Amino acid sequence: MKLLEEIMYDAGFIRSHTLQPKWWKVGKVFVLVGFLVSYGYFFGLAKTGIFLMVFLLLSLGVHMVYRTKTERFKRSWLDFVVVEEGNATRAKSIGVFYYGAVAFNAILALVISQLVL
Repeated sequence: MKLLEEIMYDAGFIRSHTLQPKWWKVGKVFVLVGFLVSYGYFFGLAKTGIFLMVFLLLSLGVHMVYRTKTERFKRSWLDFVVVEEGNATRAKSIGVFYYGAVAFNAILALVISQLVL
């Protein structure tokens, strides 16, 4: 039950944060789906599945590191900036380290998916 509560907490943070514009929160889903369809067309379903699994696993790792180091997104760490507004805290920005990790994850997943099978 505690795991479900933590997943719901993270989902709520992801939906409510203002670290990215709302259009990009929706747009990145279409970018990912478009990439996966294209990747599947050129390299097949198996390599696409491997890419997706590796990318999601690595991304979960980045998420958990940020979640732990920021104490559930309530403390600044590296490029994750939290500001206090009255009695509440709010995530203000995220930057080059986070997006660099996401890009690294995508490249590593791409390489791994090409080397397997």
